[in-house]
Amino acid sequence: MNQPHSTDTLLAHEGRAHGQPGSPVNPPVYRQSTLLFHGTDALDAVRGTPLAYGRHGSPTTRALEKALARLEGAHAALLTPSGLSAITTALLAVLNPGDHLLMADSVYDPTRSFCDETLARLGIETTYYDPSIGAGIASLMRQNTRAVFTESPGSLTFEVQDIPAICRIAHQHDAVVLLDNTWGTPLNFRSFSHGVDVSIHAATKYIAGHSDVLMGVILITEALAQKVTRCYRQLGMTVSGDDAYLALRGLRTLSVRLERHQRNAHVLTEWLARQPEVAQILYPARPGDAGHALWQRDFTGACGLFGLVLHPQPDDAVRALLDGMTCFGMGYSWGGFESLIIPSNPSRHRTATPWLAAGPLLRIHAGLEHPDDMIADLDAGFARMRAAAAALAEA
Repeated sequence: MNQPHSTDTLLAHEGRAHGQPGSPVNPPVYRQSTLLFHGTDALDAVRGTPLAYGRHGSPTTRALEKALARLEGAHAALLTPSGLSAITTALLAVLNPGDHLLMADSVYDPTRSFCDETLARLGIETTYYDPSIGAGIASLMRQNTRAVFTESPGSLTFEVQDIPAICRIAHQHDAVVLLDNTWGTPLNFRSFSHGVDVSIHAATKYIAGHSDVLMGVILITEALAQKVTRCYRQLGMTVSGDDAYLALRGLRTLSVRLERHQRNAHVLTEWLARQPEVAQILYPARPGDAGHALWQRDFTGACGLFGLVLHPQPDDAVRALLDGMTCFGMGYSWGGFESLIIPSNPSRHRTATPWLAAGPLLRIHAGLEHPDDMIADLDAGFARMRAAAAALAEA
């Protein structure tokens, strides 16, 4: 498809073979390691290219990469075995010993561990910054600052970053900007239109969408394509044809799923806002949220992930809320069809901006269930919490 089309049409058509009589609607799954060639001339012709060996990809993986790059406006896409491996590969590609990295303080905790341990061992210094800093990041730039890593919104505390302002300052200092865009997805935040150099997704989440695939994707500009691809190849990054097929199949319904996730999140947050135990809702798409103005300016939609801060409650009362849920599962990750709820404590992972909420934080993913059923489950959970708190007060 060479002509511009709407996003929904691109989702349905990209990564497919068009114009070939008798071709299947979905690209076949290629399972491959060794690839055979007819003669030494043919072997020599592919030496050192992605066509030489199965680790470098297959028609199935390349179909998914092409579709993702087209959707987000990237020069190229590279698939990795997980979202974390996409982050670590991209950071290793753009940093060298002696470099300085600026990292959002709200970042995914495994990313922080990689910076504090692996990058530190390689002689790369990380400074954590307030995610709401915007253009103020200029005060943290050094002569050796080579990269600024952003996560917008933060996946636990949901701060929306001023990505255009950060990109402008970073580029003035010859630093590249990387973004974990998993919450935004390629549909709701167009990274490269806002100045980002490397956009990263945990395709495990909304792109695949069914909680049965682990995958990451690195999307890159033409200027960084050679550098990032070289590091990616040297680290042996690859995904199977089966996983690529599942992710590509999930991608086809990304738009309709996101619409439902966002609608359900809206219904849930409206109900939760009326509960006396709720101190704050962390959801940028909600008017009144600290990041709402930036979200409204830069994003075209939202997803189903949000945070809920309760007024101070005894630990056992919060456990009573969580332990009896039937519609909501309790598990890590998000972006699948199922609703999830987990407790979280951001204060354990912050160094630049202390987490000051007095009460517990719950992270909620609104899945594809009917919102009435989700509300009934939450309502029963709040009743259990109230009963447990009252019993503890009387003890």
